[in-house]
Amino acid sequence: MEKVVLFDGVCNLCNATVQKLIQWDREKTLKFASLQSEFGQRLLQDLNLDQDNFKTFIYLRNKQVYTRSTAALEVLGDLGGMWKMTRFLYIFPKFIRNSVYGFISKNRYQWFGKKESCWLPTPDLKDRFLD
Repeated sequence: MEKVVLFDGVCNLCNATVQKLIQWDREKTLKFASLQSEFGQRLLQDLNLDQDNFKTFIYLRNKQVYTRSTAALEVLGDLGGMWKMTRFLYIFPKFIRNSVYGFISKNRYQWFGKKESCWLPTPDLKDRFLD
């Protein structure tokens, strides 16, 4: 398990992002899990993060944990090709990137909506999802 994206499974913005990542990940190297899943809950507990508040996006790569804006930039950069150019956003200090991330995260349900339950992958995508 080299690359895992953890996301809020009831957030419409998060689900749309995961669907785009699946589309853009031509090498099929990314795996996915919702933060509400058993895997996600264990990870949040291991990282001493709130298990009921899903305001962060987490990316695991080779046992390294990235969160918030850094996770987003690392995932996009790992897609390769033109996506590597998103790494130029590292010129902005982390506190600025995470402030923007936090603003979007705080308002995402209001702006994009929320599902009653986690999105379930189609059978052909099932192997890309952890529990």
